Amino acid sequence: MEQVLVAGATGNTGHKIIQLLKSSQYFEPIAMVRKEEQQAQFRAQQVQTVLGDLEKDVSHTMKQIDKVIFAAGSGGKKVEAVDQEGAKKMIQASEKAKVKKFVMLSSMGADQPEQSEELKDYLRAKHEADAYLQASQLNYSIVRPGRLTNDKGLGKIQLSKSLNTQGQISRNDVAQVLVRSLHEAATNKQTFEIIQGDTLIGEAFKDIKQ
Repeated sequence: MEQVLVAGATGNTGHKIIQLLKSSQYFEPIAMVRKEEQQAQFRAQQVQTVLGDLEKDVSHTMKQIDKVIFAAGSGGKKVEAVDQEGAKKMIQASEKAKVKKFVMLSSMGADQPEQSEELKDYLRAKHEADAYLQASQLNYSIVRPGRLTNDKGLGKIQLSKSLNTQGQISRNDVAQVLVRSLHEAATNKQTFEIIQGDTLIGEAFKDIKQ
């Protein structure tokens, strides 16, 4: 089984990613947490943890890691330090460790951050992190969802390199897309947007290269 490091494991989407990996026959999750007291919740689920702070050196978190899902975020508080520079640190460490794939949770609008007055700083940070990953030597998938909801997952999405429309999507479905991107060849070195839709997630991947 491949060891998958999840940055942002304590977040709402990160928690769902951990559960999906835990039930997978292909992957074993490693939850990256910032504080020691956050380890207990994962130990109770028999999930391994590693201590790592995105504002500090993270190279030690990559021992025996095969793939990475970056789902961390500062919640708008430290967008440059965490969402941008923290992501870059993880990408650098992944390159050095020769990680097989890096899956990035980004956001719709990250390609044109200046168009959003309210989220401009956040989207600019995401844009910089995405560009850094695209320019790296890593195999990657950059997933850009619409507005995240806590609704029940439908297992159906709309997917395109550029959707040209606004929309929302449940965290459950985003987590499904991120985990499936770990082994879905169609997502290799691809950046794409997703919102709630009518196409089964597995079928939707076929549309990426169109």
